[in-house]
Amino acid sequence: MKYNTLNQTDIKVSEICLGTMTYGMQNDKKDAFQQLDYATDNGINFIDTAELYSIPAVNFETFGRTEEYIGKWIKHKKNRDKLVLSTKVLGPTTGSIIKQSRPNPNPLTKDTINEALNKSLIRLYTDYIDLYQIHWPLRPTNYFGHLNYTHVEVSFDIQAQILDTIVTMNDLIKQGKIRHYGLSNETAWGVMTFIRLACENNLIAPITVQNPYSLLNRSYEVGLAEVSMHENVGLLAYSPLACGALSGKHVNGVQKNTRVSLYPEYFTRYTNPQALLATKAYHDLSLEVGIELTHMALAFINKQPFLTSNIIGATKMNQLEQCITSINTELSPDIMQNIEEIHILYPFPAP
Repeated sequence: MKYNTLNQTDIKVSEICLGTMTYGMQNDKKDAFQQLDYATDNGINFIDTAELYSIPAVNFETFGRTEEYIGKWIKHKKNRDKLVLSTKVLGPTTGSIIKQSRPNPNPLTKDTINEALNKSLIRLYTDYIDLYQIHWPLRPTNYFGHLNYTHVEVSFDIQAQILDTIVTMNDLIKQGKIRHYGLSNETAWGVMTFIRLACENNLIAPITVQNPYSLLNRSYEVGLAEVSMHENVGLLAYSPLACGALSGKHVNGVQKNTRVSLYPEYFTRYTNPQALLATKAYHDLSLEVGIELTHMALAFINKQPFLTSNIIGATKMNQLEQCITSINTELSPDIMQNIEEIHILYPFPAP
């Protein structure tokens, strides 16, 4: 395993992070324990989850279940001090399932963040979180499959709300309940606004942003990559295999009993015509250069200078093993050039 320094800290995190959002829906507790054991035995020390998981949030009964599984595993292994644990507080409540967990339509307040964190601490069987993340912005903007920005006027002061969130996170750091905080599904404007307001008020700024990044979605490079490099805010890349599309399993048609087929309304961006064409092009390239598509797709992400950690996820053990071994794959300049040529043809097919 390779390790990177968590931005603006002295904490070392594995370049591959274990994503856990299937625990409690597609994976039961036994599966979760097996994956957690295998991942940590193979050098992964960074585990990412969220209060909302498991995903998709189609049943309120699964809310918090992923954290519960991880907490039970930590309690059993007694290995909390060897882990870097990240979780998230959810953003605005839009779906009916989510509303059951946070009825307040404006959830990012001091009280709701504290309530959410305290529940996560109990479920995770820990008294602190290494990295606490805001799952998605309160304001309407382009995330979760939306590439283009459409401005929407809101009834609250966006910057005041962001400052309140920063103050709350700083208070939690002082209390020792979290060590650091980060953002997720954020834009360049959002990240820079957090940084600016923290600086102006002599407060601690976020150190990471967890956004989608893959061969099928390189929108992070447009504005956020520059922010990452200049402001030392690292990318935690999620959906690096585009919900399994970049394993190549859907090249000849969507496979049964996969996330894309089981929950098609959530993952249509990975099966639109342009995404399918791009996936086929990358698949053909992987055959040409003799590298498994999974390895090529993950190695491309691992090569980026703005990356802190690459969040992989799996429902089956062989998938997890394949993802972890991608850490040993190196892409030559020629392969990187071939990837760029495909990217020019299909720039952002699955944002």
